[in-house]
Amino acid sequence: MAMNFMRMFVLTSSRETQVEEEIQVEPFRLSTQCDGKPSHFEIVFFQDKTKFRYGFEADNRHIHSEWLFSSSSNREAELFTRIEGKIESNPDRFKEGKGIEAKTRPNALFLSVVAQFNGEIATTILKWFHNFGFISAIRNPALRFTIERLSNPLFAARVLEMSRFADLGIESLVPKLLYFTDADFPNIPEAARKNMLGRIKNAELKAIHQKFDSDNHPVNSIEFDLEKNESEGTKKYLAMSGPLIDALEGGKVLAVDELDARMHPLLSRGVVSLFNSTKNNKMAQLIFATHDTNLLSRVFFRRDQIWFTEKDSFGATSLYSLSEIKVRKDASFGKDYILGKYGAVPFIGDFNAISCDVKPVE
Repeated sequence: MAMNFMRMFVLTSSRETQVEEEIQVEPFRLSTQCDGKPSHFEIVFFQDKTKFRYGFEADNRHIHSEWLFSSSSNREAELFTRIEGKIESNPDRFKEGKGIEAKTRPNALFLSVVAQFNGEIATTILKWFHNFGFISAIRNPALRFTIERLSNPLFAARVLEMSRFADLGIESLVPKLLYFTDADFPNIPEAARKNMLGRIKNAELKAIHQKFDSDNHPVNSIEFDLEKNESEGTKKYLAMSGPLIDALEGGKVLAVDELDARMHPLLSRGVVSLFNSTKNNKMAQLIFATHDTNLLSRVFFRRDQIWFTEKDSFGATSLYSLSEIKVRKDASFGKDYILGKYGAVPFIGDFNAISCDVKPVE
């Protein structure tokens, strides 16, 4: 959610519609030390072989600070810094920022405003954020994305290939796209109506399965409605397949919340293996949260690729890498994690002590 907020804010904060809008940050609420303090966001990434470090601090009303650095070697170069209302651009490395300082609102990011004025570096960075994809464990817009892309025969073949590798029993996939027509806007002005005509109103997906007789011989095909007839795991896997293929084809970054939710452990392994294989020749990156300890293996990851989150007794969560912990060369990551050797495990009490007696209310 934090990464998705950062992405959307970078892409939209310069729009005129945001003039009176509050910044949708939510501070940590369980400590008085955070009361009235801005929230801090920073991301380090590569774009076109250049390493960038970009970040900002913001509360609901305005940007307190903002910064951008780049490096093509081991030395960082400052492109611009912003402290409260004062913005300073490097006259040699960030010429595109000159004259834009005064055009930047207190609740808008300088980077976004410079990109709006076609600044070359700023536009490049916004392109990176635009290609940063997300799949939520709760909301699932990924399914619509996948269905819409199935109109491309090559893309459809790859999605079907992924479903066969997952042993879903699906012979083919049939997308059904419903478009807005004049009948959907009987009382809307013509200009607004024309803007909506031809856009996709709803996207549905049918899965074709083989039907068998009593001797297990195929007799015909039968159509399943994805929403009504398929399992939650199948729905999630098919929904994920579109963004996964898109990331691999475009060399993009994809973040997935609860990768293992509703998925068999072997399917989760299969998804991870795609990004660690020769198929990932464009250097796509998968970032995901999981509770599946089967994935905690040196077979799949280096130690610096594994990160833990640990909540303390005051409700605050810290993040640290397995590379920061001294482990044996032959250590079993998954087993040692369950044993608590790396921390980041909940302190679970005795469930047998829970009272299940319901007393009548007097």
